[in-house]
Amino acid sequence: MFTELVELDLIRKDLEKYADVSVLTKVSDSSKTLPIYGITLGNPDPRTPVLGVVAGIHGLEKIGTWVCLSFLKNLAQRLPWDTLLQAQLKQMRYFFIPLANPIGMMNGSRSNGNGVDLMRNAPLTSKEATFLVGGHHYSPHLPWYRGNLKQTVEGMESESKAILDFVEKQTQDSPCSIILDLHSGFGLQDQLWFPYAKSKELYPQLPEIFSLFQLFDRVLPEHIYRFEPQAKNYTTHGDLWDYLIQKYEMSGRLNENILIPLTLEMGSWNWIKKNPIQLFSFLGPFNPIKPHRQRRTMRRHLPLFDFLGRALVSHPAWTTLPPLQRSSYMDLAIQKWY
Repeated sequence: MFTELVELDLIRKDLEKYADVSVLTKVSDSSKTLPIYGITLGNPDPRTPVLGVVAGIHGLEKIGTWVCLSFLKNLAQRLPWDTLLQAQLKQMRYFFIPLANPIGMMNGSRSNGNGVDLMRNAPLTSKEATFLVGGHHYSPHLPWYRGNLKQTVEGMESESKAILDFVEKQTQDSPCSIILDLHSGFGLQDQLWFPYAKSKELYPQLPEIFSLFQLFDRVLPEHIYRFEPQAKNYTTHGDLWDYLIQKYEMSGRLNENILIPLTLEMGSWNWIKKNPIQLFSFLGPFNPIKPHRQRRTMRRHLPLFDFLGRALVSHPAWTTLPPLQRSSYMDLAIQKWY
């Protein structure tokens, strides 16, 4: 057992009375077999709005798991007495995968036990993917390795399948779903990226994304985030959320329900700028090494989690867009981001 998994086990016990905790799958390397946990909290009706938090897809990026655990601990401590939170959870559901790649995190590796980058592993090929960084089939000894050359659902890693199956089950009947995927290792500023990762084409629900971010700007005008499409930074093959979107498009669900996958990319270069010596640490380029910076990072995103939960409960206020307003928001979004 390693620190993050021990902490997750402690929080699971605190949540036992309030949450449903399941083992999505178990993954192994030559030395250990470890579980991937899925946690749901709130109204179990599949037709309620839902906020999902996924962390630790890249095992090196421990801070994402710590931010997720910090929010889970916050909920666990508030649930016995916070009547407003109790009322909110009657109208929505949270789901969590706090540690999506336990073998990778145990081994201090970006990839899983087979050397596969889980965020390049879906059977989806991009025509615009950035060379190497966007995923490749050359070797598991290089970062960003996609896995089997014959990229099919059957060829996906067990972690990728478990993540997608759980997320799809939680979101498929929901009128409005937001998925927040926590990462680090890029940029000086914390960024919130929206689809697509595969290309610079426009996401069909771009007006709703613009509406959500406009609301966030009004509610928290001094927030710390930069909003933009992920493809503005780099493009990838095999993105799990692009693959989920593709499934929703093919089934027609994207015409009826709102699905907004967001990537919170924590600006790890800022930690390096403040403490250059951590460049010589294996985990330093991806995580705050100084304890006070780790604690600060664990608490700084709580307003974002709170806002997204409230926005989901009240989703008709920003997702019900008359045709003219929707068209206007599409134009404004293109102007702002493209």
